[in-house]
Amino acid sequence: MPNSHSRSTSLRLDGRLPADVAQAVSLLQQGGIGGIPTETVYGLAADAFQPRAVARVFEAKQRPAFDPLIVHLPDPAWLPRVAREVSSLARQLAGRFWPGPLTLVLPRQTTVPDLVTSGLDSVAVRIPAHPLARELIAQVGSPLAAPSANLFGRISPTTVQHVLDQLEDRIDFVLDGGPCRVGVESTVLQVEPEGLRLLRPGGTTVEEITAVFPEVAWLDPLASPGHNLPQVAPGLLTQHYAPRTPLELVDPANLGDRVRDWSGSHPHTQLGLLRWQKTPATRDEPAGTNTYTEWLTTTGDWKGAAARLFACLRRLDESQSELILAERVPETGLGRAINDRLRRAAARTE
Repeated sequence: MPNSHSRSTSLRLDGRLPADVAQAVSLLQQGGIGGIPTETVYGLAADAFQPRAVARVFEAKQRPAFDPLIVHLPDPAWLPRVAREVSSLARQLAGRFWPGPLTLVLPRQTTVPDLVTSGLDSVAVRIPAHPLARELIAQVGSPLAAPSANLFGRISPTTVQHVLDQLEDRIDFVLDGGPCRVGVESTVLQVEPEGLRLLRPGGTTVEEITAVFPEVAWLDPLASPGHNLPQVAPGLLTQHYAPRTPLELVDPANLGDRVRDWSGSHPHTQLGLLRWQKTPATRDEPAGTNTYTEWLTTTGDWKGAAARLFACLRRLDESQSELILAERVPETGLGRAINDRLRRAAARTE
C-alpha cells in the first residue's frame, strides 16, 4: 500500500502510455491517491470504497469533512453500485448528458462510505467525458471519488502542472491527459419527484437541459447550510475557487470608474484585470497606469472562455497585482458557471 503520509515527489505518469496507466490503476487499487484528467478539471481520485484512501484525499486537499465528494463511474451500468434508486427523470438525464459535465445527486447506497457523502443519505454521481478517466475507472474496477485536485478553496486545476504546483508533495501520482477541454466543474442537479434543483451551474448549461426537457420544473435553490454542516453537493460554499490575490467582481458599466479610482489612489501598485471579450471597442478601455489584463475570449466563444477561466485567474494571481478586478460576464449559458466561480472567488475578500 502507498505510504499513508505524503510522498516527497508525486509520480508524473503519461496517459498515452499503457504502462503508466497500469501503474496509476495499481496505485489506486492499493489505496493510493492521484490527480486524474477529466473534461472539466483535474480530479484528486481515490477508490470510493476504500475509506482510508478517501480520508487521504480530504487530508491532501485540507478539505473539511462536511463537503461531500463526487463519485465518478465509467458506465451507467455501475449506477446501482452507488445509488439505491434512480428515477425515470434521472435515467433520462443520464442517457442524454452522460458522459459529460453533469452531476446528479441521487439516493445513496448504504455501501458508499459516510466520508464520501459527508454522512448524507444522498450521493453525487457523474460519468466523465474524458475517455482516459473512464478507462482508468473501469480498470480500477471500483468507482472513484474525485474532487478537484487542488488545495481546498483555491483555483481549480486544468493542467497537470496546476496539480503539481499545489499538491506535488501530498499525492502519489498525477496522470497527464492533456489540458481540460471544458475547464469549469460539472453542473450539479438534485433530482426530486417534483423536478430539478440546480445546486451548481457548470459545464452543462440550463439552456441545454431545458431544450431536451422543456416540461421539467425547476425548483428553488437550496439555502446554504451552516459553515460546519454537511453540504448537499460540492462547490456550494460561499467562498471557493479563490486566488491568493484579493478579487472583486465588477459590473461592466462600473469597471472604468473602479479602475480609475484604484489607479488614482494606488499609483505605484499593479492592478489585475479579468475581462470578458476583447474587441476593437473594449481592448483599450478602461485604461490604467499600471494594469495587467487577461481576456477570456476575443470571439465571444463561451466554451473557450470557460476553458480559459482558471488559467487566466492563475496568471493574474502570479502577476504581482495587488488586486484583481473581474468583469462580470453575461448571465446566460456558460456565463452562469463563470459568474458563479467569480462570485465565490470574490467572497473571500468581502
